[in-house]
Amino acid sequence: MQRRLVGIDLGIASAHTVRVRDEAGREVCRRRCEPTVESLSVVEQAALAGAQAGTRLEVVIEPTGPAWLPIAVFFTARGHLVFRVSSAKAADLRRFLSRHAKSNGIDADTLARLPLIDPDGLRPLELPDAAAAALDRRVRACDRLTMAASEHKVRIKDLVRQVLPCTPLTGDLGKADLAVLERYADPRALLRLGRARLTTLIGKASNNHQGAARAEQWLAAARAAVELYGEHPAVAFADLAAEIATEVRLLRAIDTELAAHAAERESCYRWVDPLQLARSLPGLAEVGGPAMTAVIGDAARFPSAAHFKSYLGLAPRASETGDTDRKGQPMSKAGPRLARATLVRAADWARKQDPQLARIYHQQMAERGAQHLKASCVVAARLAERLWTVMRRRMPYVICDIDGTPVTPEQAKQLIAQQWTVTEDIRRRRRSSKHRAGKAPQQALTGHDKDARSVTRRPSPRRSSATPPRNVKQPAP
Repeated sequence: MQRRLVGIDLGIASAHTVRVRDEAGREVCRRRCEPTVESLSVVEQAALAGAQAGTRLEVVIEPTGPAWLPIAVFFTARGHLVFRVSSAKAADLRRFLSRHAKSNGIDADTLARLPLIDPDGLRPLELPDAAAAALDRRVRACDRLTMAASEHKVRIKDLVRQVLPCTPLTGDLGKADLAVLERYADPRALLRLGRARLTTLIGKASNNHQGAARAEQWLAAARAAVELYGEHPAVAFADLAAEIATEVRLLRAIDTELAAHAAERESCYRWVDPLQLARSLPGLAEVGGPAMTAVIGDAARFPSAAHFKSYLGLAPRASETGDTDRKGQPMSKAGPRLARATLVRAADWARKQDPQLARIYHQQMAERGAQHLKASCVVAARLAERLWTVMRRRMPYVICDIDGTPVTPEQAKQLIAQQWTVTEDIRRRRRSSKHRAGKAPQQALTGHDKDARSVTRRPSPRRSSATPPRNVKQPAP
């Protein structure tokens, strides 16, 4: 059967470079194109020139920014196959084919050769429908805004730590904290405000959940800062307060936009997963369910749960040679960051609700010496396999005991508390601490202990200066 393999090196600010080869690897043509119907149609005609009727192009591209989407939409709409390969795989093959040179033409030619070199490693790209595409965009927008909000929160705490060394911000930023910082980040202004008005401001912003005690914490920090800094010219109270107010306003704007996108994300999720199967798994709730639904798409595109786990980058790397198989390798981390982070966070909640996952976590912590994060990653990998099974079978998840007997949430928590709870002593031993680093102290022996040790001690393997080395002939006496 005739084949036409099209490798396209995508350009962001420049034209795309195209190389076309046939089933034997011979070059058919070279082109450059723009992301327009007219330009891409010329490439299609040139690639199909001389081929049999009904030949489908096999287009290979990399996920280069947003440039891959127009190419994928055009060729899939024309009935051709599109393969989107990772940049790491393309770079490895390009380094093998051309070690000392790199150009747009070499990159395009490398992509065109991929279907011949690694046919089993390529899977056709399946573009989502309208509902799935909308969910994917809302999930990405919510994730990006959440990350931006966390960056602003960290920046606010850093700035407050400069202006108020004894900062009262020891936990999460609340509405009352933002209300104080937006207008009174300057400790001098905070002291002028007074205890009564500050208490009223905090009570109104927190719906009376906080009051005089919180106000006293702010005033104590302000007095300590004024006493420490005085009128030193290096401390610009007014300018620091203005920067803090700017960060607070930006954080408020992000929170407003995030709430709007979260509402639309919920609406899109109801269309894509009307049975809310993803949320039936423990740990995947309001945020995790839509995120994992957007990532997995059609579960049938993964042959097995192990393939889906490997796609997410939660499978350990393999290192085997001869009769040696090294276990305990780190995760590959080859998949999307959003999905992997979502499952790791969900695993910490799932182990508290599912006895089977709690048992896995307990084995990692108590029997295999893993720390909390490593044990959570192992649970996340198992959770990924169960997510694929649920989405593939279109059946909700059922919490069961370790023997497969369905249990209620109350019974599950009771079983976990009785059998699979990691004790605080084990957690303490798994944590790394400074005082345990370095060489262990020697035990001091005195009196009878010294004599007993000298009798039972093995001879030192070190060779004394009087003992000649092996295989050296000694002179005759």
